[in-house]
Amino acid sequence: MARLNDDAQWIILMGFLISFSLFFLAIVINQSTVVGQTTAESVIEFPKNDIRDVRNVIGEAENLTSNSGFVKEDIKFLSMQRKSSVVDYNFTTLDNTTYIQIHYNNGVTEYNENWTLP
Repeated sequence: MARLNDDAQWIILMGFLISFSLFFLAIVINQSTVVGQTTAESVIEFPKNDIRDVRNVIGEAENLTSNSGFVKEDIKFLSMQRKSSVVDYNFTTLDNTTYIQIHYNNGVTEYNENWTLP
């Protein structure tokens, strides 16, 4: 650049400055769309209805005390086959109150709930 006149050096310097600023803006805009997309997808992917269905079935299974081991295995098997999710739950009864711990995991969402039935 020693042999260029002052006007040409200024043009080249401004070209570099504009190129770097456009490159920087492109990276910032690209990252902001990725963050917004993954945040929106995580809200959409929360399996609210699946968890409600499992919770209702577990509540109904609590009333079937005679074959609860078979019912529990069926619930685990069906949730794995139909929804590809791991479901586990435990019943504890103290003083005519039933406490249920529910664990739900579908690979994206992990959900734990403590539920009390009078």
